[in-house]
Amino acid sequence: MKYVRILAIDDHEMTPLGYKYVLEEKDLGGFQVKMDVASNYEMGEDSIRSSAKGLRYDIILLDIRLFPTESHEQRSGEDLGILARELVPESKVVFMSSFSDNYRINSIFASVNPDGYMVKSEIDEKSLIAMVQTVTKNPPYYSAGALAAIRRKMANDVVLDEQDKKILYFLSVGTRTKDIGQLISAANTTVESRKRQLKTLFGVENGNDMSLVEEAKKRGFL
Repeated sequence: MKYVRILAIDDHEMTPLGYKYVLEEKDLGGFQVKMDVASNYEMGEDSIRSSAKGLRYDIILLDIRLFPTESHEQRSGEDLGILARELVPESKVVFMSSFSDNYRINSIFASVNPDGYMVKSEIDEKSLIAMVQTVTKNPPYYSAGALAAIRRKMANDVVLDEQDKKILYFLSVGTRTKDIGQLISAANTTVESRKRQLKTLFGVENGNDMSLVEEAKKRGFL
């Protein structure tokens, strides 16, 4: 019997244990799963680094909201995905996250280009098995919410740079304009100028920030 080795990294410990319970009990059509679980950022990093020196994992499952437990440094599962691509490029990387907004999903695709993305609210036993079978043989695998975000982004004819996208994102979560500059390492005058350009680009020159956010959502940037 062939075995597929999977590493699941999630700081909600019951979540990867649930994956393990479902997958290790099944014969997935000629192979079985052996799964290791890491419950925080450091354990996940150590597991990836160890696998680079020995037996690689076939699939690495990552949550995005995965901050270091012993540090104030803001790092996440996205950073572990980048690390995995660098150290174990043969391992397939799949994100299992509660995030379903376009900004976050498309940011992940730009930085990691994962072999799969599943929105947690859409995961059940059937889709979990289908993901492993697909990613093992013929990736990628996307749940419906992730696929919808990708399609909306592909269909959009407006090209924004990363700073524009960050401004839109922070506006969408209620961050004040005067606070955005510090968050993106830009002067407040730069943020104001880019906001005006974005409003012109989206055809809401006379609208307020919420009008800009709503139009960005319609076009798939949020």
